Amino acid sequence: MSLTLSQVTDLLQTRGQNQYGMEAVSQLEHALQCADLAEKAGETAETITAALLHDLGHMLAAEREGLADIDTRKDDLHQFIALPFLRGLFNEAVLEPIRMHVDAKRYLCLIEPSYWGELSPASKHSLEQQGGIFTEPEAQAFMQQPFAGEAVRLRRYDDLAKTPLKIVPSLAHFGYYLKQACV
Repeated sequence: MSLTLSQVTDLLQTRGQNQYGMEAVSQLEHALQCADLAEKAGETAETITAALLHDLGHMLAAEREGLADIDTRKDDLHQFIALPFLRGLFNEAVLEPIRMHVDAKRYLCLIEPSYWGELSPASKHSLEQQGGIFTEPEAQAFMQQPFAGEAVRLRRYDDLAKTPLKIVPSLAHFGYYLKQACV
């Protein structure tokens, strides 16, 4: 069942108040910071929307399982959970970077030796649960996919979007991009 745009924003406003795993920000703060970085980088409405919604699967998984926060002891496969709920509302230019943002972390760990050292402790922990660093063949296959470049850029915004009390535009500000990215 596809969510409506109103349901997506309601989910961000309600479930987004929960802490973002082991990070010092809420889900919503993380989403807004990520979208803000994408907007400042001049990304398309679709990539800004993907940045805003890339972790929506955490909120849906927590709601389904009745969890107050993300269970960081296991991988909830959040990159896949949101897709059926967003399909029909958004096209592949939004959905594919969301689906691939976890693999983008695995890719960056292989191609940039310093990348691992820059990850937060929570991201390092989740990387191990998500399959670890890509092999060369996995990395090559990853980059052959449409929207892989967007997923890598989204991953970089994701990594930087964990600053407590950072001032960014409100969810209402990003409503424009959500509407623009709708099919």
